[in-house]
Amino acid sequence: MAKQQWLADLQTTITKGQLLLDESLSAYTKTELGGHADLLVIPQTVEEMQTTVCYAYEHDIPLLLLGNGSNMVVRDGGVRGIVLHPVKLDVITVDGTHVHAEAGAHIIDVSKASAAAGLTGFEFACGIPGSVGGAMAMNAGAYGGEIKDIIVKSTLMNRKGEIFVLSKEELGLGYRKSIIADEGYFVVSSDFDLQFGDQETIDAKVAELTFLRESKQPLEYPSAGSVFKRPPGYFAGKLIQDSGLQGKGIGGAEVSTKHAGFIINKNHATATDYIQTIEMVQAEVKKRFGVDLEREVKIVGEPAE
Repeated sequence: MAKQQWLADLQTTITKGQLLLDESLSAYTKTELGGHADLLVIPQTVEEMQTTVCYAYEHDIPLLLLGNGSNMVVRDGGVRGIVLHPVKLDVITVDGTHVHAEAGAHIIDVSKASAAAGLTGFEFACGIPGSVGGAMAMNAGAYGGEIKDIIVKSTLMNRKGEIFVLSKEELGLGYRKSIIADEGYFVVSSDFDLQFGDQETIDAKVAELTFLRESKQPLEYPSAGSVFKRPPGYFAGKLIQDSGLQGKGIGGAEVSTKHAGFIINKNHATATDYIQTIEMVQAEVKKRFGVDLEREVKIVGEPAE
């Protein structure tokens, strides 16, 4: 079969990373849902990441980038082609007020490293569960801060495997969008510029935001995080709450009773349960308030057979 040939070919150049055939993606997503990938590649170096991207392009193989799996739902039928998971590219360095982080680093860890170095500006991300790559692609934000506030530049890779750098101005960062997502680029690394601050104030801010996250979000259950974008003039969670949807769902998926903007995998849900619950919420909010809720989470892969 084709996927066995992909494995054999890539094994000749990818020697440090992992190549996993027919790997279940449920272990790699925060929802703990999803079918198998034909071939999952976990590169150990940027060169191995580039090798994978080039191989997929040259052989016309579908290629999906999977970051920390916090903002993605993989359908039960899995993903055809190659799934690239650069989680091992996670180096974080701090030099003065400059922070450099590879794509696979957890954005929470970058926030913590910045705070530990006495730097302010990254506290808002202390509870965002995604990777640097995912945070860049969607211009992640929370508690009044966004990636665009602190980014200097990103090193990117296109679908041909070509590596280039874009400045903050060239990244097209807006509310949950960027040129990275629009063009299907892959993040290799990003550079941030912060400021020195008072350590006690920084620590207090991190503690405050961590408390808010833990007290208001259903972290005890698998979920894709905040499911919907904020509709103009409204708050998605409030619309869902006012629609009486908390505690309701399909199969093992449920709208959280703790935070209406979250859909949780409460009882061995399938990806189909989760997706149908998203659609149910969208339909009910549209019916009651005439508002179209746009998904923030990505849905990928094939339906169950």
